[in-house]
Amino acid sequence: MVAADFTTIAEMKTSLIRKALRYSIFAADADAPAVTTPFDPTGILQALPAGYVSVGFTTTDGITFSGDLSTSDVESGQSASPTRSDVETDIQTAQWVPQETNRAATSLYENLPLSGLGALPDLGTAAWTWSRPLTPPTLYRRLLFIAEDLNKVTGNPLYICRHFPNALRSGREDEQWTRTAEISRGVTYQAYVDEVVGTDSKTWIDGPGWRDLAPKDEGGA
Repeated sequence: MVAADFTTIAEMKTSLIRKALRYSIFAADADAPAVTTPFDPTGILQALPAGYVSVGFTTTDGITFSGDLSTSDVESGQSASPTRSDVETDIQTAQWVPQETNRAATSLYENLPLSGLGALPDLGTAAWTWSRPLTPPTLYRRLLFIAEDLNKVTGNPLYICRHFPNALRSGREDEQWTRTAEISRGVTYQAYVDEVVGTDSKTWIDGPGWRDLAPKDEGGA
């Protein structure tokens, strides 16, 4: 009989516990370039393609990535449990609550384009105005989420980047005007497959702090 291969305490690493010490959300219209890689060959974050704008400050709840997974089961008379299961849908969404009244946060909430015809002008431009259309347009977006953590040993930054190349607003929270809190515009966006990118979500982890985790060469032969 072979003994169970348990993970020992010595093999557990607190250095692999990740937190989003800082994070940012960027949005672009569907005609902006998709993010193919957010890092250069050395692991340094690159400038984003043209058209991406920052959502700005959000509440301390941060970004919540949720999944809606459903399966189709086959039941058999000889078994109390399903004898076969197949995935039917696997949906990913991202939800956050912006605190700033800026062009990106307002446009994502009100379903306005971020650039071009119908887009809000620059901050401070006379009289921002928009009207609710009789038939809301279907506006797909490109979204990029970036979280920064630190390597606890070296102090170098590492980044987790997630890209929704094709996202659609699927929900929004109440907008409340009150003396005791900021006016916030919480939204939920659902990821859809982008025909060119070939996926609905892509995630990268890299950065100097991440590369510091690579096994060190002890000198070799």
